[in-house]
Amino acid sequence: MQFSLTPEQQQLGDLVQRFLHEQYDFQTRRKILDSPAGWSRQVWSKLAELGLLALQVPEEEGGMAPAVVETLLSVTAMGQAMLLEPYVSSAIVATTLIRELGSAQQRKEMLSAMASGERIAVLAHLEGGARFDLQRVVTSARRSGSGWALKGRKSVVLHAPAADVLLVSARTSGDPNEQAGISLFAVAREANGVALVPYRTLDGVCAAEVSLSHAPGALVGEEGAAFGGIALALEYGVAAICAEAAGALQAILDTTVEYTKTRTQFGVPIATFQVLQHRMVDMLIHVEQARSMSYLAAMRAAEPPSRERRLALAAAKVVVGNACRFVGQQAVQLHGGMGVSDETAVSHLFRRLTALEIELGDTEHHLEQFIAASALPEST
Repeated sequence: MQFSLTPEQQQLGDLVQRFLHEQYDFQTRRKILDSPAGWSRQVWSKLAELGLLALQVPEEEGGMAPAVVETLLSVTAMGQAMLLEPYVSSAIVATTLIRELGSAQQRKEMLSAMASGERIAVLAHLEGGARFDLQRVVTSARRSGSGWALKGRKSVVLHAPAADVLLVSARTSGDPNEQAGISLFAVAREANGVALVPYRTLDGVCAAEVSLSHAPGALVGEEGAAFGGIALALEYGVAAICAEAAGALQAILDTTVEYTKTRTQFGVPIATFQVLQHRMVDMLIHVEQARSMSYLAAMRAAEPPSRERRLALAAAKVVVGNACRFVGQQAVQLHGGMGVSDETAVSHLFRRLTALEIELGDTEHHLEQFIAASALPEST
């Protein structure tokens, strides 16, 4: 696959890297991580000023969608910086959902506000016991006057405490394991009947368990036909996570190589030990493979649904997931006790890579998806 950047794309990539290097270094990130919110509204506004929140917004709404390469470059840089803000959750997954399922009025009202940073929306879809089965939805929605009332629970809703709007999947018809009958609703986070139990995930990202008790919601798109849009948005999310992981992998490799040049044993830097050089070469191979697969995932995600698209996205997440585990573990071992110290970047990168390996389906899940897609006819 030929992959080259236009001058404009290269400029954008350089701009994002420079911004994050200057205004989102490790110590700045630690202060944001230790803050009560766990993310920065100021940083979010800066991302909006750079136009990064509009990459998945259609051109007619003032955005740049699909902006495949621009998104890839931006998210990779964010992975290197371990961005805590809800970029993938809101600017990619939620924006794609509104773009694909929303009415003309909903797109006009929500997408412009999301692109400007004034409104943050996140998807609340997964439920307890569903693991990564997207079509298992028990949360229900029933008509209530001129609107809808939602009842149920959603699990591990990333960045829910930071959101203004929750995009909640709920069943309006059908059985819990059917694709048909799933609808999408916009629910204000502060609405009556919405309760959050906030917490931090392994890597420090804010998340919450969401309980809905007759919570009012506005239907987004057609009733009972949201599954396709949800699956598509989450596939964009998988591609973005692969790019984010590729950035974090490069960062932890660079950090490890630099550390071995300064850490001495028997009077010499440990980087001179051949056995450790071999381990770092193995790490480099995994990083390069993950980077290549992140390119493939980004390109395929923008294509129409097909067997080849499903195979590519599943394969990318498997390769990237294996790299996250191998490179992260090797980096910690090469750092010794410093590898688990909260004061060093490597421990934060290791936790971030561990979380990315699980997010939107772990390696085992996507390996199962790859096997299932391989059994499909080629024309599917």
